[in-house]
Amino acid sequence: MSTATYGLEKLGFKKFGKLYRNLPVEKLVEHQIFNKEGVIGPNGSVIVSTGKFTGRSPKDKFFVDEKESTDNLWWGPVNAKITLEVFEKLQSRVVDFLSGSDLYLFDGYCGAEKKYRMPIRIVTKKAWHSHFVRNMFIRPKQDDLESFTPEFTILNASGYFEKEFKELGLNSEVFIIFDLTKKLAIIGGTEYGGEMKKGIFSVMNYYLPLQKVMSMHCSANVGKEGDVALFFGLSGTGKTTLSADPDRMLIGDDEHGWSDDGIFNLEGGCYAKCVKLDPKKEPDIWNAIRFEAILENVVYDENRVVDYNDVSKTENTRVSYPLHSIPNSLIPSKSGHPKNIIFLTCDAFGVLPPVMRLSPEQASYHFLSGYTAKIAGTERGVTEPEATFSACFGAPFLTLNPEVYAKLLTDKMNQHGVMAYLVNTGWTGGPYGIGHRMHLSDTRKIITAILDGSINNSEWERGTIFRAGIPKSLAGVNSWLLRPRNTWSTPEEYDKTRIKLAEMFIQNFKKYEKSAPELVDAGPKID
Repeated sequence: MSTATYGLEKLGFKKFGKLYRNLPVEKLVEHQIFNKEGVIGPNGSVIVSTGKFTGRSPKDKFFVDEKESTDNLWWGPVNAKITLEVFEKLQSRVVDFLSGSDLYLFDGYCGAEKKYRMPIRIVTKKAWHSHFVRNMFIRPKQDDLESFTPEFTILNASGYFEKEFKELGLNSEVFIIFDLTKKLAIIGGTEYGGEMKKGIFSVMNYYLPLQKVMSMHCSANVGKEGDVALFFGLSGTGKTTLSADPDRMLIGDDEHGWSDDGIFNLEGGCYAKCVKLDPKKEPDIWNAIRFEAILENVVYDENRVVDYNDVSKTENTRVSYPLHSIPNSLIPSKSGHPKNIIFLTCDAFGVLPPVMRLSPEQASYHFLSGYTAKIAGTERGVTEPEATFSACFGAPFLTLNPEVYAKLLTDKMNQHGVMAYLVNTGWTGGPYGIGHRMHLSDTRKIITAILDGSINNSEWERGTIFRAGIPKSLAGVNSWLLRPRNTWSTPEEYDKTRIKLAEMFIQNFKKYEKSAPELVDAGPKID
């Protein structure tokens, strides 16, 4: 700590308490315990509660409607408009709430590729929030801090609740608002740390594509031969779990950029789901729960023994940890161009096969469709899997029209000859409530076959409605599982449900028919 104000007066601060900038994790943990923000957990980790909200609040996210970005932004339910007048009023209230308090500043970077990285500053009142962003973003060297100037700032006033939200045009006391001209975001009313992580991701989703860099909601790893794989999918579909492979180097588990030079991680850490965490099935995540890690909303006994199967608080229990907690992580976290792209979908209907090979046109179709199911706890109000179409497998974080990202992906896949697969990590044997989730062991065998190329030795057949390639057999996987109709007790019910899902795909894609007519034939067909 020093007497410096680090330029906060430019944001309206007039009174200052103690300002703690980039504290080492040891001191951050001390502050969390002293402030009673959390307790020491397994292996020296910290256990915290995120309060009332244990997931993101997508209906409370807004962007200022201003002339520099308004023509670029993808306006609608994901990015709702708010006026500059309202933003500045709330900014003033947030600053008043934070002024005079002891605050924690994290100065760091988003983006492992120096050419495209963004210097960011996150100001918080809670020590654990600063610890969280220290885990999640790229930590600067001491020399970097001496001349550090943030390009984007978040003011996190999690303890401030806006009582006049109706008069201001908000949906609740909670708000997450971005001004791309001021390069400033303000957060109020929610302690959930993921709002800061995904907030910066939304910002990068605006700036990177304008530089012809593909921003992606995906995990990534690389094999010993330099073969990079990307795993797209919404939260809970398996991005973190499946990219943590002891035989491959982890590039990152959630957010990446794809430039002319290759793949690079946007973050410096991982944010893994802990529900039903098993050391045998997910050893890398289990072993990362140690000093530096933060466990969120887990249930534990008087001896701090965590019950990862207890979801009485939320199914969205999580752990954040720096990338170096994974022994085989790649740091700096960047590599070459991908060889394989895997779209992970959690099919709540139990219709899709465990794996389908996609043509380039089918890959574009499924990328724009982004079919999956929201998993319980990830967002407020979601209590069980809910079928959804999320463009680019990450619509909640897109700031530009989905077709901008789809074109970038198509161009890069064609340029580098990338193969694409759709892998169902959802249900089989019936829909949610009747069937069961795909066994992780089977999914891992499928992923291994894709990455080592042995899947190409299979005989293939074409699906009759979704019309993508389905392997007849794969080493270590029961062949009957590869054809989901076989797993249902009543095949006729499967047929009806498959048509229902196909109709949902067709209806969802109507919004792209005029702009991408060439992709319509790549979707499902009902005779």
